[in-house]
Amino acid sequence: MKIALAQINYTVGDICGNSTKIIAAIERGKAEGADVVIFAEQALCGTPAFDLLRKTTFLELCDEELSKIALHCQGIAAVVGTPMLSESGTHSAAAILEHGKVRRYVTKSKITARREMGFLSNGKGIETVKIAGEKVAIVVGDDFSSLKRIDRDVQILISINARRYGKGMMSYRYQKMHNTAFVNSKDIVLINQVGGSGEIVYDGTSGVFNSRGELTLMMKSFEEDFTIYDTKADNAPCQLPEELYSHERTALNFKAAVLGLRDYFHKSGYTKACVGLSGGIDSSIVACIAAEALGKENVLGLLMPSQFSSDHSVTDATLLAESLGIEYSVLPISEAYTSIVNTLKPVIGGREFDSTEENIQARLRTIMLMAVQNKKGYVLLNSSNKSENALGFCTLYGDTAGAFSVTGDLYKTEMYDLARYINKTFDNVIPQNIIEKEPSSELHPGQKDSDILPPYDVVDAILLRMVEQEQHREEIINAGFDSDVVEKIHSLVMQNEKKRYQFPPVLRLSAYAFGHERLMPLINKYGD
Repeated sequence: MKIALAQINYTVGDICGNSTKIIAAIERGKAEGADVVIFAEQALCGTPAFDLLRKTTFLELCDEELSKIALHCQGIAAVVGTPMLSESGTHSAAAILEHGKVRRYVTKSKITARREMGFLSNGKGIETVKIAGEKVAIVVGDDFSSLKRIDRDVQILISINARRYGKGMMSYRYQKMHNTAFVNSKDIVLINQVGGSGEIVYDGTSGVFNSRGELTLMMKSFEEDFTIYDTKADNAPCQLPEELYSHERTALNFKAAVLGLRDYFHKSGYTKACVGLSGGIDSSIVACIAAEALGKENVLGLLMPSQFSSDHSVTDATLLAESLGIEYSVLPISEAYTSIVNTLKPVIGGREFDSTEENIQARLRTIMLMAVQNKKGYVLLNSSNKSENALGFCTLYGDTAGAFSVTGDLYKTEMYDLARYINKTFDNVIPQNIIEKEPSSELHPGQKDSDILPPYDVVDAILLRMVEQEQHREEIINAGFDSDVVEKIHSLVMQNEKKRYQFPPVLRLSAYAFGHERLMPLINKYGD
């Protein structure tokens, strides 16, 4: 059987646009001699569609477009991911199209992702169908992860998926495919979505394993792709790319961030981005990602030093902007800061300098950035990281502001990894001083993050265990970490859920993101 794998970038709610892409792929499959063209889960409507899946008009439009797609399936079959309404609710289904008609549906049984719970209903699960005269097993989405039975008469299993990117998830996916193919002695064909969809990035990376558990096809990551796989040909085994291994995942994080930001802008109708450049590592990384995703001509950097900013911060930020070739302006906030502090003296005067004055600076910078967004249409990008988000080292309505956070799910140490990767890939665009200098928010004289925290490699190692691996404090202390440090970090994480509730949308680049895989009550007295 000649199976065409159509790895396509879909847009949620653009049913007609998605349908056009699907039809074009079917026609290409015909021209290239395919027996069947397969498309990802929820290809027709895009995903995650959330409450759109409860709208009857939305589901009816999907049905109408599916019938139009089926008219192109003469002499070729297609397997198209679509929502399907039944008496028990809306299902995620694989529609089998052949002979100009929608022949049948295979529905997903396991609803495991939080973004689907409450919007999709459980279906029947894996089924065997005849396509182009051959028996094929079809499975939708997460049902693949819990497969227990595959008909003996079937040689090919087709898995249509919408698997998002997350650190380590791609290698896990391929290990699962290898095990399933080897244990069941079946050919496994997986087609995945690709592209950014709000806070999610689908990485593509569709592929095929033969009945011996050998990888025989791997499609592009973070790009649209189309290929025909002949199950009866002599398909030689191939190797997984190095970047799928742990020591190369920084490259994947960068590609995922670029694609996620680009699609967030393009699918929303935005073109230009604004970044507050501080001369620090985080805003530098965001500027680099924005320039790569949107084009340097569409990125504006604002440098907003105060009387507490070091000279090298402005110099470093200027060098970065010039290396990237982006437009930038220097707008000091010292006068505005002094004016606000003096205005507040009747209410808060006579008290020592503290976080009040620090937060005024952060919020003043946001006022400037938002003014540029409102007046010139440059959408503000947030420059946070996961370490600061976890600890609450950020100012509400200050550096937590922005329309989108492209790095908010990456720990501080991962930001440094990204900086080194970017310099290696793009000829040292980030000044070395930005990478080497000690982290500081520069909100009071001589301020350094290390004044109140151990080095970030220690902080992030604790946070990784506490947040991603859900280890108790005792487990972390028993692993050799200082008990006082662990208790302090735990306390900060627990106290700052209120800030995380007010963050902008954060691109999910880990397997365990705040607000999704980890969501705590806003008011929580448990605290353990």
